[in-house]
Amino acid sequence: MVSFTVNGRAHKVDVEPDTPLLWVLREKLGLTGTKFGCGVALCGVCVVHVDGVPARSCNTQVSQVAGRKITTIEGLSRDGRHPLQRAWIAEEVPQCGYCQSGQIMSAAALLARNRKPSDAEIEQAMGWHICTCGTYNRVRKAIHTAAAMMGKGA
Repeated sequence: MVSFTVNGRAHKVDVEPDTPLLWVLREKLGLTGTKFGCGVALCGVCVVHVDGVPARSCNTQVSQVAGRKITTIEGLSRDGRHPLQRAWIAEEVPQCGYCQSGQIMSAAALLARNRKPSDAEIEQAMGWHICTCGTYNRVRKAIHTAAAMMGKGA
C-alpha cells in the first residue's frame, strides 16, 4: 500500500511500488486529465506537481510519492477559473489540446515561483514540452496574460 495526497484528498492504493504514478492517477483514481504521451519523460504531456514541483508522472514510480502531495490539472482549480486556465482560453492556446494539461501544470509551477517571468524564463521552464500543433507562441502569450491576471489579484 502506498499513501499520498492528491488534490487535497488522502489516498491509499494497493499497487506494485514501481507502477508509474500516471497509471495510478488515471486507472486507480479516475483522474484522466493527466495524459499519456511518450512514456519516456520526453514530451511533458503527463506533468503533475509533486510537492509543488513539476514531475513527469509517466516515469515517476508511485513509491517515490509516498507521503507526498500531488496536484493534477483537476486540482489546479475546482471550477476551471485558475488564471492560467482562463488565459489559455483567452489566448486560444489549444489546437488539438492533448498536451495542454501538462503545459498548464508546468506554467503553474513557473508562476508560483516567479509572478513576472521573462520570455527567456518561460522558454527555460516550458522548452522541453512537445506540442505537435506548435502552439508555443500562444503558450508564452497565455503565461504573460495569466501573470498579469495574477498581478491584479484575479
